Formats: sequence, structure tokens, C-alpha cells
Amino acid sequence: MRRSHLGWRFTLFGNVKSRWLTFAGVVGGLALGGAALNFVVSPERGRTAAVQAEPTGLPATAGAGALFGWLGGFRALAGDFLWLRLFAGWQDRDLPGTQTLIRAVVAVDPRPIYFWLNGARMLAYDLPAWRIQAEGGYEAVSPARRRVIEVEHAQLALRHIEEARKVQLDAAALWVEQANIELNKLDDAAAAAASYRRAWEAPGGPYYAARIYAEVLRKQGKNAEAYAWLRNLHAKLPPDDEAANAPLVLARIRELEKTLSVPSRDTYRPVK
Repeated sequence: MRRSHLGWRFTLFGNVKSRWLTFAGVVGGLALGGAALNFVVSPERGRTAAVQAEPTGLPATAGAGALFGWLGGFRALAGDFLWLRLFAGWQDRDLPGTQTLIRAVVAVDPRPIYFWLNGARMLAYDLPAWRIQAEGGYEAVSPARRRVIEVEHAQLALRHIEEARKVQLDAAALWVEQANIELNKLDDAAAAAASYRRAWEAPGGPYYAARIYAEVLRKQGKNAEAYAWLRNLHAKLPPDDEAANAPLVLARIRELEKTLSVPSRDTYRPVK
């Protein structure tokens, strides 16, 4: 997980002695803010029953609006404070508290994509595992029941990502995250393929998204479509960029030529 700004924020306060009093006041305020947030979002701590699916945004109450307005320029620090609380709850497998704070942290500071991506991963992968464990574990819970739980949380994660698109500029990272959930948790290869393609086509889209798109096409038996995609992709790849991995793309093209029995006269010939 990429996260670097937390450390330097605290270092800044530590290095400038004249701001210790301000820092102490902020921490105290955040403690009160945390209590207020608990009141606003009303987490049911200690509850072990299944958490019902909820929208990912905090309720737009007057209390929440007043609190976030009061935080003002301290929203970044408040977001980090809540993230630390979230991480502590995650370590304790506090399911309702974790789910509540996933919503709270992005409501307080929606700017770091780190909050959004890791929140989506917790919703899609960790929380359903905790629920299954609470119901007796993977051996005791039927496959049908496990599927219901996993789909419910995958859909929560996708709604969380959809909310992120309203405030985040890095569309590629969000589409990759969505594709991973669609493929790994919903087993929806068609939806995943579409999301990987959108990740590649977004500004700054990673090369691997284009390669995975082709692999998911192959998973669906769309070998001819994957072959045409990879031929077109390879022609555009910078040969000296390791991230582009043009040799790997060419190797996959050759594999598909064998699978599709492409005549030698029609095989792909890269321009040198």
C-alpha cells in the first residue's frame, strides 16, 4: 500500500516546536471529533450479527456537516486520525466498526485515493471473510451462503468505488480495483474485461491492464478478439519500457497464433 504523507505531517509538527501547543489542541479536538463521529454514524460496536448492506457515504446530517466544516484545514490530519482508528479496528476484526469508519474516513478527507482503494479491498475481501468466520467458518457455512455474503460485500465495494469517482482524478486505479473485484469476487469475466479496458484507456492507464484485458478475453473463449487486441497493442508499445513488456505481449501473440492456427503468411510481424 502506498502511503507516505502520514509520516511527514507528524514530523512537521515535531520539528517546529512553536506549534506543539497547536498540535495538542488539534489532537484534543480530534478526540472530541471522533466522539462526535461515533454519534453521527452510530456504529453498533460489539455486535457480532451480520452487518446489512449500506450505502458507503455518511448520512448527510446537520451534525456531520457542522463537524466537517469545523475541521476545515485539519481535514487531512483528521482523516489520518480516523484511518489509524480504522486500522486498529481492522486488526481486531471489528466488522461493524471497520465498515463504519471506511465511510467516515472518506467523508472527512476524500482526497487520498489510498483511503478509497484500501477501503474497497477491506469491504470486498476482509469483511466477508470475517462474517463467514463468525457464522462458523468456511467448513460450516454452505457454499450458497458464502456466495451471498461475498456478493453482498463485493457490491458494497463497487458502490464505494463509484463514490470515489466523484472526487478522484485517478480513474485508471479505480477501474483496475473494480475489475479485480468483478473478476475475483463476482466471477464476472465480461464485466471485469470491460473495466480492465477502461483502466487502460483512462489517462495514465497501466500497461498491465491492457494485457489482463486480453487474458480475460481468452478466459471467455474470445481468442480471436484477444489476438486482434494484442497485435494492435504490441504495435504501439515502446520497446525499451519494462512496464510495457513488449516481449511478453509478443509471446502471447505467438501462443494465440498456434491456438487459432494462423497461417504463417498471416502471422504478426512487428515493425523493427
